[in-house]
Amino acid sequence: MRIRVTRTGGFAGIERRAELDTAGRPDARHLEALAHQAVESGPAASPRGVPDGFHYEITVDSRTTHCADPGLSDAQRELVRTVLKEGA
Repeated sequence: MRIRVTRTGGFAGIERRAELDTAGRPDARHLEALAHQAVESGPAASPRGVPDGFHYEITVDSRTTHCADPGLSDAQRELVRTVLKEGA
């Protein structure tokens, strides 16, 4: 499964992107479960966030969802942290 995360916004407005393939990973089942939860719990259109907050686009295979700080679900937050390798 391919998982792609794009983060935009924030105070500096710097875009950050990362992609992860779960094939062969020891945590693949956990990541795939998080990915399914993340796309199921989010809207297809970008929600309104807070000023200078981050907006996220999460794509799992061909399905995309959007979320924004501070409204990320636990699954979305953990998935973003894992894929971007930094806090969400």
